[in-house]
Amino acid sequence: MKFLAITLVIMSFSSSCFSADDEELIKKVNQLEIEIQALKDSVSSADKEVDKEVDKEVDKKEDTGIKLGGAVRFQYSYEDYNDDNTSRGGDLDFDVFRLDLNGEVGGVILSAQYRWFQYMNVIHHAWAGYDFDEKWQGQIGITRVPFGNLNYNSHNYFFSSNYYVGLEDDYDAGIKFIRKTDEHDLRIAFFFTDEMGGIDGYVDDRSDRYSYDIVGVRANDEGIYDEPQSAAAEHNTISLRYAYQLSNVELGFSYLSGDLRDSSSSIGERTAYAIHSDAQFDRWNVKLQYTDYEYDFDEYSPSIAVGAYSFYDSIPSEAKLYTVNVAYLKPVEFGPITSLNFYNNYNLMTDKSGDFNNDTIMNVLGVAISAGGLYTYVDFVRAKNQPFVGGTMAGDSDDWQTRFNINFGYYF
Repeated sequence: MKFLAITLVIMSFSSSCFSADDEELIKKVNQLEIEIQALKDSVSSADKEVDKEVDKEVDKKEDTGIKLGGAVRFQYSYEDYNDDNTSRGGDLDFDVFRLDLNGEVGGVILSAQYRWFQYMNVIHHAWAGYDFDEKWQGQIGITRVPFGNLNYNSHNYFFSSNYYVGLEDDYDAGIKFIRKTDEHDLRIAFFFTDEMGGIDGYVDDRSDRYSYDIVGVRANDEGIYDEPQSAAAEHNTISLRYAYQLSNVELGFSYLSGDLRDSSSSIGERTAYAIHSDAQFDRWNVKLQYTDYEYDFDEYSPSIAVGAYSFYDSIPSEAKLYTVNVAYLKPVEFGPITSLNFYNNYNLMTDKSGDFNNDTIMNVLGVAISAGGLYTYVDFVRAKNQPFVGGTMAGDSDDWQTRFNINFGYYF
């Protein structure tokens, strides 16, 4: 409106310019032009300020920032296979302190976690990601291997037996692509090495790691828990996982294949596949999985050396695993306690390579208690030839072991 009024004034002056003093008229016209330009500049400046505010709002939406989180956990255990432990009435120990970094800056996602135990410090995961669109995401770094039921093929603190052969909650170094829709979940990944850099990783102790990975080939004269004389590592692994979502049941298939190397060349390959389902019926959750794996060395060995949690162990070079897990979530109002997740997780490892005639069996009966930031697992474990329950998967015992375990921690 101001521009229109000023324009009309100019026109009025212009129409009478031949009857007025020319010099005075020119001065008035020039003055009006100056005022018009000033108004234009003020409007332009206002538009720029609006643009700046819009840009700020866009940046706020894109940049959630990096949030710091973590946890501190403790553990009580009573082990009937450990005479010293039972004579003390069990042991209460510090478990872990961890720090988490999660967030997004400029459209680039970050997720990382580092853990401090009493006996080791380890990287859990560390990756950068990007959402190409609403369906596709890419991740690069130390990221979870897409295999089997996710995020876990278990409900309890001890995972399932798959974890101890490197096929549950395993993290390696590579690149991964995820495509998710309402019905389809496709994950394709290529891992250059394990999370410690493979055979030439610059680490002091290759058993100081969170995820179970191959670290060597077992010689006939080596003990089950010895550091392997012949080092080996996982390299160039391809992992593929596809799951189809029905109304309340996810049905999936996973496949993994990769190279095994010593310090100079390939010494074999490994393959694994799994058929899995994860069903939710109201408050009931049922996880089923069948897993088959094989480490095929150029020179046959019935067992291989693995490392994790600051010690070496052994597993059969091939085996089949079955898991049947059932859980029931019960909301409650009892002081700070808001939910109880009751579960029974059954694991069977059979058809082992070599002369391992006795199966690995683990059954975990327990409850997970949620109370604010405090989360507690109470587990009663019965097992044979199972790591952390008085045995090893490369063992051949027929004895059952029992462990009562309480792991509790505050998450922030």
